Amino acid sequence: MTVHRFRGAVLLVAATSFFAVGFLTASNANAAGGSAVVGIDTGSLRGELLDEASGLTVYRGIPFAAPPVGERRWKAPQTVAKWEGVRDAKEFGAICPQAPVLAMVTGETLPETSEDCLFLNVWTATGEGDKPLPVMVWIHGGGLSLGWSNQIGYDGAAFAGKSVVLVSINYRLGPLGYLAHPALSKEAGESGNYGFLDQIAALQWVERNIASFGGDPDNVTIFGESAGGTSVHALMASPLAAGLIHRAIAESPWVTDTNIRPLRGENGLHDSAEDVGVAWATTMLGDDAKQTAEALRALDAGTIITRTAQGGALGGYEPHVTYGTAFMPESSEDRYTAGKQNDIPLIAGTNRNEGTMFMAFQPITDRADFLETLKGVYGDQAEEVAKLYPSKSTEELKVQHDRFITDTWFLRGTRRMLLGMDKVSSPAFQYFFTRVNPENPAWGAHHAAELGYVFNTLQGENYDETDDRLAALMIDYWVQFARTGDPNGGGRPAWPQFDGKKQAYLELGDEVKTGTALERDINDRLEAIRRQ
Repeated sequence: MTVHRFRGAVLLVAATSFFAVGFLTASNANAAGGSAVVGIDTGSLRGELLDEASGLTVYRGIPFAAPPVGERRWKAPQTVAKWEGVRDAKEFGAICPQAPVLAMVTGETLPETSEDCLFLNVWTATGEGDKPLPVMVWIHGGGLSLGWSNQIGYDGAAFAGKSVVLVSINYRLGPLGYLAHPALSKEAGESGNYGFLDQIAALQWVERNIASFGGDPDNVTIFGESAGGTSVHALMASPLAAGLIHRAIAESPWVTDTNIRPLRGENGLHDSAEDVGVAWATTMLGDDAKQTAEALRALDAGTIITRTAQGGALGGYEPHVTYGTAFMPESSEDRYTAGKQNDIPLIAGTNRNEGTMFMAFQPITDRADFLETLKGVYGDQAEEVAKLYPSKSTEELKVQHDRFITDTWFLRGTRRMLLGMDKVSSPAFQYFFTRVNPENPAWGAHHAAELGYVFNTLQGENYDETDDRLAALMIDYWVQFARTGDPNGGGRPAWPQFDGKKQAYLELGDEVKTGTALERDINDRLEAIRRQ
């Protein structure tokens, strides 16, 4: 979830248009009309030429899968129909149905929503004769219930200006994207994970078409923040993503004790995905209704969103990675532990104060409240977890509440990914973002605070030269990693490789410096408690 505004610093490179044999491409740029035409496997697209000198062009609202409506709701994404003529790609497509919570927090106007929302966008600035460029695919956050590809701050121009083809994608959200239910499983043998399958379909589209935009289909980096980081976590662990992704960056991946569930049966921590789906369907259809696939698909999408949203900040339905499926055969965390994830280079990291944004949604005024909150997740182990976060005053409790959310929602799962990289041949790199947001210092280095630096889209009156330098450094690390699988080079501060023994990381803040074993003791204890 992104909550701060951004300041733009778009960097462009001088380049002309790219020509790919067999396709209409950006070489067909019409400078006077500010447009460019490219051909893909389903037809031709007319994008917007943003800068004639550099060739920077954006193609918006490209459909990568058939509209998941009617009988296609709660089914794997299907092929887009071809079109005749040239399709206009100058406007962003509709976004997936959601409550207006995130738009209210960010101060944006919620764009048009529709179940017909499987669109992606491409920013590119390539020169004729250039070698194919690295591709970066951005996956937005929002608890798998909120967000969209073209939120404020997700402008891909700075990446395109550094010779990257930047793709951003929509994917189905909330119960429309992640519902598992016995009636749906009866149809297809399994259910759930539809939003993740949308992401797979977008990556397949990239594999087929990105060369037309100057991109290299054999060098694709996925990156995402929060639920986008959850998506990176899941895709990297999924056998269905093998060969489609070649590097991965997980920013603050949201991996908790409740958002990875078995399709059927219990895992010792919580109910199955199908059990959650039946409970949700009961609230939608009523206690006595027959829960058939037909009855579920007859529900109006607006009603689904409105009535589900009455249940809480994430819409009253916590989406999850459903395992025991083709997308995720076993728990994604267990796949990292066993070294079964895709063997590709990884950057993964967290921010110092991930919890401050969420504390209002989890009101705690004293130790008794804190313990009750822990019991909801940890049951009989709650008191042992509480001992890891001691406090004697209200102010200390706030600090420990922030630490608890940071550790249990974000850092623990991030470490599990990184530790699993010891089991494969590819390198891993950990970061720790500590720059206090100057626009909202009370929240510290909060969840999503790094995004304006990564995209070079900081916006606000209180950012200064330190922020500009950090933003330039971070996008260069991300781009270098996309090119080579290693963020090092170009005279930047050395970023040590992570291993399970030293657990080295790079701190990105007022200073850029290295450290080791970030919160190792407390997170090792959390893992031990979970295994009891």
